[in-house]
Amino acid sequence: MSGVSPWISADRPARIAVFGAGAVGCFYGARLAQAGAQVTLIARPAHVEAIARDGLAFESGGKTVQVRIDASATPDPLRDADLILLCVKTLDTEVAAREIASLARPDAIVVSMQNGVDNVERIAAASGIDALAAVVYVAASMPAAGLLRHAGRGDLILGEYGPAPAGVVRLANRARLVADLFEHAGVACPVSDDVRGALWGKLVVNCAYNPLSALGEVRYGVMVGDEATRGLMRAVVAECYAVASADGVRLAPLEALYRDVIAVGHAMAPATSSTQQDLARGKLTEIDSLNGYVVRRGQALGMATPVNDTLQALVHLREKTL
Repeated sequence: MSGVSPWISADRPARIAVFGAGAVGCFYGARLAQAGAQVTLIARPAHVEAIARDGLAFESGGKTVQVRIDASATPDPLRDADLILLCVKTLDTEVAAREIASLARPDAIVVSMQNGVDNVERIAAASGIDALAAVVYVAASMPAAGLLRHAGRGDLILGEYGPAPAGVVRLANRARLVADLFEHAGVACPVSDDVRGALWGKLVVNCAYNPLSALGEVRYGVMVGDEATRGLMRAVVAECYAVASADGVRLAPLEALYRDVIAVGHAMAPATSSTQQDLARGKLTEIDSLNGYVVRRGQALGMATPVNDTLQALVHLREKTL
């Protein structure tokens, strides 16, 4: 592995805590553990019990392997972690950030691996933690305790969200050092100088797929195979593009952006959105950090976003039936 970090010696594996080990956290935690990292999943008790008993069942490409990995129902593993992968839902960002700040070592590196654009800012405001931002591209779900089902992709983009806060001294090249850990585990992880733009690119995908997949209770392949749905998705993309452009965010040209969004549906045809999975489990969704974020930024910039506004309202209406 190239670029070994000062906080990881050559003869000691990285100690990694995955805080909020749902589908995303379990996927990347499992990949790192398979590569030799010392990983602890901080998860709900039912998952912890199943993983302790049988290991994490990792289903991908029609095959299932049992990954032996530590798991904890308490946040205690944060105390000794070199690297903390924050994978909680955006609804829990501030609470989780404060808990990390109360337990983690000052030199631990925190990476936000969450949906949405502004989590790094929210983490800093809640706790003073200067986190890295990760753009996560993976389709995964956990249909049962201790069972991870991988439906597609699994790559990351990593980077600094902005300049270091006043009084904070960052470890030099820390994004590259963390990216090396992932790439050693076979996870493509380029480092971006414009991670905010990359986060917006992922946000556009989420805004197009998440609410429609959830409201229609369909997989991505069904969505892109329907002409009327593709037209609605294009309207979502166009609104996102307009708001991002007005906000100074550089994205691909609109038509190229729309083609990329549709390509995701073809590549991940069996996938369902995290919003759909949340509703199916009777949980509140992250819609306010997805389409809702576009609506809020549009309002701040004096721009109407009727399609995203409607989709946000419909998902909230669906949540009222939970």
